[in-house]
Amino acid sequence: MSQLVIEMILKLGEFTAAERAEMYSKGGAFLVTSRILVVDMLNERVPFHKVAGIIVNNSHRMTETCAEAFIVRLYRSKNKAGYVRGISDQARGLTSGFMKMERVMKSLLVKKLNLWPRFHLSIATALEESPPDVVDIRVPLTPSMLAIQNAILEVMDACLKELRKTNKVDVEDLTVENGLFKSFDEIVRMQLDPIWHTIGRKTKRLVADLKTLRKLAEYLIRYDAVTFLKYLDTVRASEGVKSVWVFAGPAHRIFELAKRRVYQIVRTDGEQVESVVKQASRAGVELEVVAEEMPKWKVYKEILEEIQQEIQSRPADLPEDSWKSEARVLVACKDERTAWQLQRFILKGPEELMREEWNNYLLAKAELHGMTLRDKKKSRSKPQAQPQRKGKRKKRPDNTEQQVSEEPVIPLQNTGATDMSLEDVGASSLVPPVQYYALESDQYRILDTTGPSYVIVYDPDMKFVREMEVFKAKHPQRRLKVYFLFYEESTEGKKFEASIQRETTAFETLIRQKASMIIPVDQVSIQIIGYAFVYSWVGVLQTLDVPSPQAPNSVSSRKAGGRKNMEKHMQIVVDMREFSSSLPCVLHQQGMRILPVTLEVGDYVLSPEICVERKSIADLYASFSSGRLYHQAETMTRYYRLPVLLIEFSQDKSFSLQSANEVGDDIVPANIVSKMSLLVLHFPRLRIVWSRSLHATAELFATLKSNQDEPDAERAMRVGVPTEDGLIEGDVRAENYNTTAVEMLRRLPGVTDANYRTIMDGCKSLAELSIMPFEQLAELMGGQRPARMLRDFLDAKFPTL
Repeated sequence: MSQLVIEMILKLGEFTAAERAEMYSKGGAFLVTSRILVVDMLNERVPFHKVAGIIVNNSHRMTETCAEAFIVRLYRSKNKAGYVRGISDQARGLTSGFMKMERVMKSLLVKKLNLWPRFHLSIATALEESPPDVVDIRVPLTPSMLAIQNAILEVMDACLKELRKTNKVDVEDLTVENGLFKSFDEIVRMQLDPIWHTIGRKTKRLVADLKTLRKLAEYLIRYDAVTFLKYLDTVRASEGVKSVWVFAGPAHRIFELAKRRVYQIVRTDGEQVESVVKQASRAGVELEVVAEEMPKWKVYKEILEEIQQEIQSRPADLPEDSWKSEARVLVACKDERTAWQLQRFILKGPEELMREEWNNYLLAKAELHGMTLRDKKKSRSKPQAQPQRKGKRKKRPDNTEQQVSEEPVIPLQNTGATDMSLEDVGASSLVPPVQYYALESDQYRILDTTGPSYVIVYDPDMKFVREMEVFKAKHPQRRLKVYFLFYEESTEGKKFEASIQRETTAFETLIRQKASMIIPVDQVSIQIIGYAFVYSWVGVLQTLDVPSPQAPNSVSSRKAGGRKNMEKHMQIVVDMREFSSSLPCVLHQQGMRILPVTLEVGDYVLSPEICVERKSIADLYASFSSGRLYHQAETMTRYYRLPVLLIEFSQDKSFSLQSANEVGDDIVPANIVSKMSLLVLHFPRLRIVWSRSLHATAELFATLKSNQDEPDAERAMRVGVPTEDGLIEGDVRAENYNTTAVEMLRRLPGVTDANYRTIMDGCKSLAELSIMPFEQLAELMGGQRPARMLRDFLDAKFPTL
């Protein structure tokens, strides 16, 4: 069967619905977000019989109720011949939770699982045919940094021991090694979320403290001494006595050693003073600025000088212009701030850089102002340990002295990378340009874009290592030399080694699960790869001239004895913006027909009389704070006879708005329960319903729709939208009131949400209001002050020119 594939990749979000429908009919390859595609499928803009297949990237995020699963289910209901492929590069994401791999495959409706780990024979052979030249450099921490790190780990271990005493968390996950990863916070919080409202304040504080300590361990080796001290001061000011870890024994060492890395207060005879002295007793003391440099800085500069020498000693048969154009340097660091600081270090030198950081810090430390600075020449210099280098190179060329210019700092671009030539710092004309890359920016295909000959991995990252391996395997003839900078005996090295081990363990777990996996017969391959990197969400491959598959006439007796499901006619009008949530998917699973439109009032229309505004807990708090919920409740009450506010909880979190001890006897404006009470008092017809989960919401909707007429999508779209004549369809208030006059009344001075209804009941028109006596006006408006504001406004004369 011949298939014509139009090679065309488009961002469909930039086109209208009609334009997308036309492009779907023509065919091609499309990259489209899940929300747009599911709406187009429900509105039958996608010709299902022409779709050759669907590719779902980041399939480890798949759940039964996600939008991607909804898309696959819609596709499979209309097209049984097309293929579905799921791709993921996160093996660990497929091993977390009970039977996660089986649940992902069930959501994708696939039967086959392909695993491609790094240790697979074919992959290892391909990547190791022409590996890059790797130089592993171990940089020792300074004594102060090592002492701070040990103190942080001691405090973290103490917090973990306290958390184990709660008997509410899996103790196997509570290790210091796991505590160094961001996912550790999510794992602990995920275990405690269902009982979060029942645990004590100390346990909640311990969870927050572990997150703070993880950041401290990370920032110690990423930020310079002054910046790290500023962060510590911020932590102490923001958390203070609320934190548990601050009162641990080693915590004092963290603060004291961090301060000593930046400055010390000493007597004129050289003896150190333990604390900052007051202004009155500053005679005979001096402020000694230490401003300890980061150990990696010196090594980083030496690497650049070494690269410069290699460039100068180019092969004789290679032209100078060609060698210079091919020899590019890429520096990979954690974030943009580190990249920017490395540029400043090369351009200004370490002393000038730390002087600027110290001056900025000094502005906020009033207790240090006016103190005499101690001459650094009088202080004793400590010998620095030399870094250890491992790699194929046996002899290192001599270092050359590098001149540092005083040129301005080159700003970091928004793309996550920026170029800087070493010519800017007085180097030889043969030195290649240097590009800085922030790993957190996730810039797409940075290696293919820059094509470097040298890569300096300033902050090790396993994902970037895999990307370099693939890049070198794709370009076996290209010369690539990689320098790895590690802090010896640091959390940085432990974290990198642990990430590699976690990846290997995850693949081994998946291999064992695959051997004993049970696949349902109605599931229709998923690939887990350990070396490729994908960035889009859902890819839809369109082809032309594909005949529509015919539905089978026979029914399998394995499925409920061959019983056919009865066709359901229940339908719900859903606002387009609600497809970012999973509720439309669950409603469709329950057999309801989903009609996606743009609604001006409400999120879901269940019948001509029932409108529902759905709020998650986070959205509920935000809507109360912004006042948006008041407007939404007012419009629903205005246009529908049965307005409903649905408060939907997450199934894996506590079914509670707040702890019982936080609920008081009086109405407090800041309390969520008090706000709910005021909302009900203000809108008596508003119905509030609670839902424990998405499936409970679907059952609730089915109950509310019983004995109700089905909604009309066209009419629901027109509700709340004025016509050319100024009329609004479905306006319940317009049956009894002149809505235009009401809106004008509410905008008059002195008229508030609390008194405008009383004014409407007390007078027939705006004309009658304008001539009403002041005493009667004050009685209607609830006081003389609002009445005086309105009277002064009505009696004010027009300005004359």
